[in-house]
Amino acid sequence: MRVEAVHRGAGHHFSKATVPAIQLRTGLGVAGDAHLGVTVQHLSRVRRDPSAPNLRQVHLIHGELLDELASAGFVVAPGDLGENITTRGIDLLGLPTGAVLALGADALVDITGLRNPCLQLDRFQDGLQRAVLDRADDGSLIRKAGVMGVVLRDGEVRAGDEIAVRLPVGPALPLEPV
Repeated sequence: MRVEAVHRGAGHHFSKATVPAIQLRTGLGVAGDAHLGVTVQHLSRVRRDPSAPNLRQVHLIHGELLDELASAGFVVAPGDLGENITTRGIDLLGLPTGAVLALGADALVDITGLRNPCLQLDRFQDGLQRAVLDRADDGSLIRKAGVMGVVLRDGEVRAGDEIAVRLPVGPALPLEPV
């Protein structure tokens, strides 16, 4: 399990630039990123309640999703879907709420929930929103557009860094959209 690439964007744009390293800041998110903050920074959420806690400080997407999208004919590179961290070899969607990812030497990220795919995906490439949604055998919706988290401990994260997973104590609660 490793970090494939890291990204940040100072403006509220859909895609983020790939950079050599990102600095995670406790309780805030990614230094230099538009979504850095204790309270919500996503524009649609700010309009609803600017005082709500920012449970979406860090966005992670599994690189395997990008592979799946490429095989379906989409052209999507790491950072294109707005993630801060592209991973490889970890089942992000299978993590329970409250799982903690140790990234690099120091950083810790608490997984708060799923990214809810929005219409911005279709503005990026037609049909992309549908491509990151699926249905389970029981008919429930599967959201594949990554997970969100909050920073528990400062640290630098770079491509190639190892990822370790710490599962929460007690019953595993499935991820819900945040």
